[in-house]
Formats: sequence, C-alpha cells, structure tokens
Amino acid sequence: MKPIVIYTKEEAARNAFAVNRFCTLLGAQPVTPDYDGEASYVINRTNDWRVAERFEKRGIRVFNPSAFSRLANDKQACYDFMEQHAIPIMPTRYRTPPFVKKPRDGHGGQGVVWCDNAAAYDGAMVCQQPASDLGKDLRVWVLGGEIVTAVLRVSETDFRSNFCLGGKAVPYCLSEAETQLVNRITALVDGDYYGIDFVFHRGQIVFNELEDTVGARMVYATSDRDILKQYCDYIKKVCP
Repeated sequence: MKPIVIYTKEEAARNAFAVNRFCTLLGAQPVTPDYDGEASYVINRTNDWRVAERFEKRGIRVFNPSAFSRLANDKQACYDFMEQHAIPIMPTRYRTPPFVKKPRDGHGGQGVVWCDNAAAYDGAMVCQQPASDLGKDLRVWVLGGEIVTAVLRVSETDFRSNFCLGGKAVPYCLSEAETQLVNRITALVDGDYYGIDFVFHRGQIVFNELEDTVGARMVYATSDRDILKQYCDYIKKVCP
C-alpha cells in the first residue's frame, strides 16, 4: 500500500509544488476527496474533517487527525474553545460597529468583510471586534507540537494581511512571552503540522485561528528552510 495525499483538483493545481514534494519524498499518491481505497496513511489537505474521519474509522493514520481538523475549520467553535482555556482572543458575537464579519469555515481572507453598520451582524457568521493593529498579523508553524518558524505579515492597503492577498512577509523572532503563549495552545490541540495565526492588539499577540492545511509559501519566500521536507521526515518517523 502507498501513502495518499488528498487535495481537491483545484487545490492540487494551486499547490503543485507541495504535491510534488509529498510524492517525491514519501512516494505518496495524489487523490481527490472521494477516494475510498487503500492507504498506508493519509495526508489530508482538504480542510474537511469528515475525510479524515472516514479513514480513521478504518484504522488508518491521518495527518492531521479529524478532531484537530474539525476544530480548526470552524472558527467560532475554535474561538470558543480557546476562550474556555484562557487563551486571549478578540471578542466574538460582537455587535457594536465597527466589526469584522467572516465565514465560520473561511480561509485565506476570503469572505472577510469590514462592517460599519450594526445591521450587518449575522449570527451564522463570526462577528468579531477588530484588533487595534489592522493589516498586521503573525503566523507560527508547528510540527509535532514544536515551533518551527514564524513570519510576520503586513498589508499597507487592506485590513487583511494575508500573503495570498498581497501582504508582505518577513521573518519574525518570537519573544519569550509569545513563545509561552504558542506552547499553551499547542498543548491544547492534537495536530501534526499546522499554523497558528495571531493578530496584534495593544502591543500583544492575540489568537486568531488555527490553519489546518497550512501553506508553506511564506516560509520558502523568507528563508532557506525546507519545511515540507521537515514535515515528510516527521511523517516517516510516525509511520516508518
């Protein structure tokens, strides 16, 4: 049996470099989310926890596990979870304009809008108080529960700082307090390879979201680190 890596057709085309790395370094077979055949293990790059759960029920190891994927891809559930565990977040279910409104399952800044009118409040979406420092956030990559690297993203034209939307990316050195906060979060969740995004509010980082199928473009753009090789080496240790 071969390992499999699951992407939608659209995401496989957009992430051809990553697909090639998984195939070259692990001998993985790329398949689409409807694949239901055999696998030695599964790398699920769909953001759909149900895909992971389908293989887990057959006793097949999945990277990332379905429980992590389910939490990471429901923003409101993730905010509630972090708040219950005393991780600082910007308040949600926030009705006082201005506020930011975003889909519970959104990614890459898509569908995120700035709202100046209370009538725009929508309980089916995440409505959240904006952080003080707009157009600036921090992504931390985590592998096997350990911090790998961090990158600061800044946009001069948009309150969203996403790299794919034109934000600039530069390497970032975490302070001791920031490292402690990241470690508190990693201790709460059971993912293999993922990102943790933070916004900046009054000089402090505040949890913003978990990135289940975290991208690697910013790491390759800002360093000589081969983070996908590190991920593949980790997988080989877990599933020798």
